[in-house]
Amino acid sequence: MKTKRLNILFITHWYPTKAHLYGGVFVREYAKAVQANHNVVVLHLGVVDPKTQRWWCTQEESDENLTDGVPSYRAAYRAVPIRGCSWPLYWVSVMRAVTAMSKIHGPFHLVHAHVFNTGLAALLIGRWYRIPVVISEHASAYARGGLSWFEVRQARQVFRRADAVLPVSHALQSAMRQHGINAQFQVMPNTINTNLFRFEHYSPAPDGTIRILSVSSFVPYKGLAILLRALSQVAWRGRPWRLEAVGGQPGPSQDQHQQMVEELGLASHVTFHGMLQKHDVARLMRAVDFFVLPSLVETFSVATAEALASGLPVLVTRCGGPEGFVEEQCGLLVPPADATALAEGLTKMLDHLATYNRARSEEHTSELQSRQYL
Repeated sequence: MKTKRLNILFITHWYPTKAHLYGGVFVREYAKAVQANHNVVVLHLGVVDPKTQRWWCTQEESDENLTDGVPSYRAAYRAVPIRGCSWPLYWVSVMRAVTAMSKIHGPFHLVHAHVFNTGLAALLIGRWYRIPVVISEHASAYARGGLSWFEVRQARQVFRRADAVLPVSHALQSAMRQHGINAQFQVMPNTINTNLFRFEHYSPAPDGTIRILSVSSFVPYKGLAILLRALSQVAWRGRPWRLEAVGGQPGPSQDQHQQMVEELGLASHVTFHGMLQKHDVARLMRAVDFFVLPSLVETFSVATAEALASGLPVLVTRCGGPEGFVEEQCGLLVPPADATALAEGLTKMLDHLATYNRARSEEHTSELQSRQYL
């Protein structure tokens, strides 16, 4: 029986922009996946535009590098210097944007919000148009203790009123419950592009160099500094090696990590690539030996799932999300925030690279993706 195509409105505060090409990129990947069965339109909320001549406006995104085939709009409004006075403009910009989008794309059948801070807007839209509201939660702030008292209270109220709440992992659902949040929960993993991230073949480097990939940022809870310390503790026994570190913006944090690399004597082994396009990350994943995730906290870890889909063995910390989908035959799990344990994991990976079933890693990721509701 053929499923009716729905018009689904994705709303989010996290989405790629020209200034932040990878902000909320996982929301865009989610939208692209849903497009296979439904019509999706994305509304990026909370865009403060000091240059706008109007108090609020709806801007359609025309840059294909940002939309990636998903119709996308921004609800922009003018900044007000008086504290608290921008909220009325925010609400008007949201409702005007939805009205304008409905005229172009037809009435929406469902609102799918991403992260609790879009929940109030989603509920307002849902009540006004009498359509269901679903909220996906990706934020690591629950596990990190990064939410204020006010934000926790807001999250409780929003999620209690939503028709469904979709945390991306059981670990995240558990962290939400620990904050007193009760809702109609259904765990829904992040989606990944298995056409882009796929296993083709594996060939060791001709010169024997061990090639390691990490995809993260420079924020402390991503654990890159711990990985660098672990690499300095490994007994390489003359084996050449390289770390390809992807992610992070140029600035003081990158400078600090670069200085750490030099102090540890790793300068000839570590390359910081900065932010890369998805297809470049996929190319790197098909050119390295294994993947490392040193995070202290993750709600899911899209990068780990992409690595598995690419046939890579993975070494990941028990940081929340990855425990739900990393199998023993596909990789190793070690304690977080422990450079010595991570170094031991690196040594074990080096000694057992030939034993990992790379085709099984890709197959396992496909099974994970098949659980999606899309």
